[in-house]
Amino acid sequence: MVDVKYLRFLDVLYSTRRLSHTAEVLGQSAPTMSIWLGALRELTGDPLFVRTPAGMQPTPRVETMMPLVRSALAAMYALTREPDAFDPRAASRRFRVCLSDGAILTLLPRILALLRRRAPQVRLEAVKLDGNASSLLASGEADLSLGYIPTLETGFYQQALFDQSWVCLVSPEHPIIRSRFGVDLYAEAEHVDIPHGTGHAMLTAAMARHQVQRKVCVEIPVYLGLPAMISGSDLIATVPSLTGYTLAQMSGLDVHPCPVPIPPFTVMQYWHERFHLDPGNRWLRQLVHEVCADPGRAGAATLAV
Repeated sequence: MVDVKYLRFLDVLYSTRRLSHTAEVLGQSAPTMSIWLGALRELTGDPLFVRTPAGMQPTPRVETMMPLVRSALAAMYALTREPDAFDPRAASRRFRVCLSDGAILTLLPRILALLRRRAPQVRLEAVKLDGNASSLLASGEADLSLGYIPTLETGFYQQALFDQSWVCLVSPEHPIIRSRFGVDLYAEAEHVDIPHGTGHAMLTAAMARHQVQRKVCVEIPVYLGLPAMISGSDLIATVPSLTGYTLAQMSGLDVHPCPVPIPPFTVMQYWHERFHLDPGNRWLRQLVHEVCADPGRAGAATLAV
């Protein structure tokens, strides 16, 4: 195995034809250059460079070696140099982001709007956030995950974006609920539930802690079905606040603070440490942070260990 310093030495000496100039370029002494040349002569069994009035002239062996030497140096440079910058105006990359259906409803439109302005040829693909998000991020099949993952595996970065509280969605024509909405009415009413996602476990735990038994009459898999279920009925849905206000704006539902205390949770963006320095991944994370982060809440990225 030839030391890289010897390859660099051969490249510079071949160009300068003088040991003294080679020493200056490499920041070494002239005696060191003589030692390196001697080591290479012993290794190859060839004089390599012969002293003449015109300088150190290469032997035919060196002439055949130089393309390989320079190719090796170029490969080493490519391995160690900084990765190419990500140019959003010219890039045609596809980013895959793991999202809950609530995030697809509330965050994805805002992210997409800014992305289309800044990176018109970049494609964004939403992947449903479920139990395999960690493996998708680790393998590179997904670039980011947005949501709430209470137990993060080793090797993942996370960055806080904003906090979510809990609200209740009801029809404006609800027969009982107007301005007064307490725990008793909440427990007496019938509910539509979305029993999926990591936040639902918090909701269930809070109900058990406060000894509130909800009367769930229907379960649906996604938030987008809530307006059709609630409008014109006496049903109640308990949902994260951003999802609730977004659905209310879209469909004219009323929003009330949940009368049962439920701890808020922090929406994060997650990525694997393998892609922490990837220019495209960094650009996407910065865009998501710009669009979604609460200035008073968002923090620096931390690595789970």
